[in-house]
Formats: sequence, C-alpha cells, structure tokens
Amino acid sequence: MTFPAIDRRGTYAVKWEERSVKFGSEDLLPLWVADMDLASPLCVQEALIARAKHPIYGYTVYPDAYYEAIISWMERRFGWQVEREWIIPAHGVVPSIHFSIEALTQPGDGVLIQTPIYPPFIASVHKHRRKFLENRLLYHEGRVTIDFEDFEAKAKEAKLFLLCSPHNPVGRAWDREELQEMIRICRQHHVLIVSDEIHSDLVYDKRHQVMASLAPERTIVLNAPSKTFNIAGLNTSFAIIPDRRIRKAYYQEQRSTGLSSGNPFGIEALIAAYRFAGPWLDEIKVHLNNNIQYVNECIVQHKLAIIPAKTEATFLVWLDCRGLGYDDKALQDFFIKEAKLGLNSGSDFGEAGSGFMRLNIGTSREVIEAAMTRLLDACRRRGLL
Repeated sequence: MTFPAIDRRGTYAVKWEERSVKFGSEDLLPLWVADMDLASPLCVQEALIARAKHPIYGYTVYPDAYYEAIISWMERRFGWQVEREWIIPAHGVVPSIHFSIEALTQPGDGVLIQTPIYPPFIASVHKHRRKFLENRLLYHEGRVTIDFEDFEAKAKEAKLFLLCSPHNPVGRAWDREELQEMIRICRQHHVLIVSDEIHSDLVYDKRHQVMASLAPERTIVLNAPSKTFNIAGLNTSFAIIPDRRIRKAYYQEQRSTGLSSGNPFGIEALIAAYRFAGPWLDEIKVHLNNNIQYVNECIVQHKLAIIPAKTEATFLVWLDCRGLGYDDKALQDFFIKEAKLGLNSGSDFGEAGSGFMRLNIGTSREVIEAAMTRLLDACRRRGLL
C-alpha cells in the first residue's frame, strides 16, 4: 500500500493554515503539528460518510459498540483485558490531563514530569497552581534514558506523576523494566500515575506495555484513536481507570465541566477504526518507520552535525542540532529562513529541549525527501557540510 500526502490546504488544518502565525511565513514545508498528511483508513471514511447521510447530528450517547471496540482493541493489540466500567469517554487527552490534576491533587501539590515533554504537560501544572517537579531525561548520542536517582528524589515531593508513554517528543517506547522501576518508586512514595498513551499504537519493534496493566491500583490511562488513524479533529478520546476510587474522583471532575455527550462522528470513527483498521495500521507503521530510517540514513550519509534520537515509537523524530553551533533563536531561524522547513523548536518542550528540533515524518516519502533536500542545501550554503 502506498501512502501519498494529501493536499490539506483549504480544510482549516492547523499545520497548514497557521504557518504564517507560527513561523511568520507560508513559504515553507510544515512538519510540526503531530497529525499526519496521510488519509485516514477507508473504513473510517466510509463510516463517517454513512453517518453524515443521516440529516440530524444531535446529542449522542456512547453506544455499546463504542465500549466493545475499545475493549477488543486493548485485548488484541496489548493483551490487556479491560472492564467496561473502567472506561470513561472523553473529548481529548489534554482536557483529561487537566481533569486528572484537578481531581487528584490540591493547589501546591507536586506533579512530576519527565522533560523534554509535550508542552501541555507543563502548562497544565502551572494552570492549576501545582508544583512543577522536573525529572530531566538523559540523552547520550541518540539514546534517551531515565535518571532514576533524580526521579526518586522528585517523587518524594510528588502527589502525581504525569507519564508520556510512548514519549513525545523523544520517541521512546519505555521498556517493561523501566516502567516497573517507575511504579516501584511511585508505590513507595504514594504517587498516583496519569499515563498519556496516545501514541501506543505507533510502536515499531516492541510491544507497548500499558501502565495500568502493571499498576492498576494507581494509574489512569489516557488514550485515543486520534494519532493512530489521523482523526484528531473529531475530539474523541477515553480514560481507562481500573481503581474505583480514582475513577469516581476523575469522573466527578470531568462531569463538572459539562463535557458529557459524545461527538457522533468521533464515535463512528473510533468504532470503525478499532474494528476494521488493524491491517491498515500495520501497513502505515511500515511506511512511517521507513521514513524514519530514511531521515537517519540521510543524516549519516551526508555527515550532518545532527544526531537523531533512536525513534522507537510515534511519527516524530527528535533531532539533536547542538552540533550546528546555534542558539535556539538562530536554530529556528536557520530552519525557517534558510531551509524553509517548519519544525517544532525543542525549547517549546522545556529547557531540556534546548538545541533540539522535532520533525514530523507523518507524510509521504516524497515530502520527506524534499524536506531533507532543503535541509542539505541550507547546510551547504552555510558551510555546514
């Protein structure tokens, strides 16, 4: 199966429509926002078209098929048996992070986060007036690991740990042993865990381990089909919470916001994707992994002073650009003005991301080849090759 890039201009796509806002120019390839320029599975398209043919789009309940699709997917893909009562439908993983913080902590409580990290993690802690506890990930020649000594020191002050698994932006799919060590520390210091697993379907050479399958008594799992099947705009996600006490606290907080009814199109897309799009997912993972390998090989072949992190999951490549010798502002200017590429600046992911850039490879091979050509040409003009 081939995966051509789809022209998204004129569809209000953030990645394309906000180029001038984000980068001050529309004359660049946007490779930033974490969605793909690739078509969603045909079964999802057909489900949405069929639903659109009914002329009423009113308030919608979550049907049995919604819960059954999630339960079946978790069992087939991850070997995790989920009870229906554990599932709480939601409108997005980011809102659910906010609900979790508000439900399980008090102002001033410590929230532990591993940086560099997806920006809403840090923002959510400050928004709710909690204490931000930073566990900086260790980076050495493309390999990202956890500083467990620092993790435990910070856990002593924490009430909640926000985990990103797989990790955005560094692309790690945490090993079972790493997860177990984080759990051991959290148990010892009575820290609850909120695990954002939205990229869990996009793991390449290993099987994703669901955090709540290892620590059901203290974990909220947040997930969605949005990254996997490129349907983020349908605002449909879910929390899975095995522990009754934690589930009640979370549910009450979410209900207090008024976000209760479902999006009829998001529901149909989730059901169709989890029922029928498994083979499509297996094929697109090959495509995405090939794009990752192409970027890596291109960098090595041309001896660029850039080191890509080993990408075990996601369609995001974390580029260590410190060898280019630029500060963050100059690095951004180089990519935007010289290479004509719109990437995420590593500094957006916290101080630990300084000197890095995040590249979204969720597009066609042709676009990735064009992007690398632009980067190589810009390096030649600057005398960096």
